[in-house]
Amino acid sequence: MRAVDSRKLSRRDFAKTSALAAAAAALLPGTKLDAQETPASEGPKLSAASATEAEARYQMILARRGSRLSLAQKAEVRKAVMQLQLALDHMRALPIENSDEPALQLVPRPPRGK
Repeated sequence: MRAVDSRKLSRRDFAKTSALAAAAAALLPGTKLDAQETPASEGPKLSAASATEAEARYQMILARRGSRLSLAQKAEVRKAVMQLQLALDHMRALPIENSDEPALQLVPRPPRGK
């Protein structure tokens, strides 16, 4: 048997760590998580949970790249995040079972008869 390297990070540990980091970044002082603070003129109407998720995603983007963005770019990023959240909500609303097959299937080789 192979010895497990204690420094190697598993996918599960990485997912937990990144989720905790995102949650901690969202809870830092000065972040805005209230759905009421989102301007109504920007983007589509989202539920409270979706608006909170989109705002957390926006704050994460600002934490990573906010110093490089101008005010106009930040407004554009916020609008894009809100629109993408609406698309994500539509995708999550689709009822998909484990037995559903994909619409397109990869065929690595063309049929031999052609």
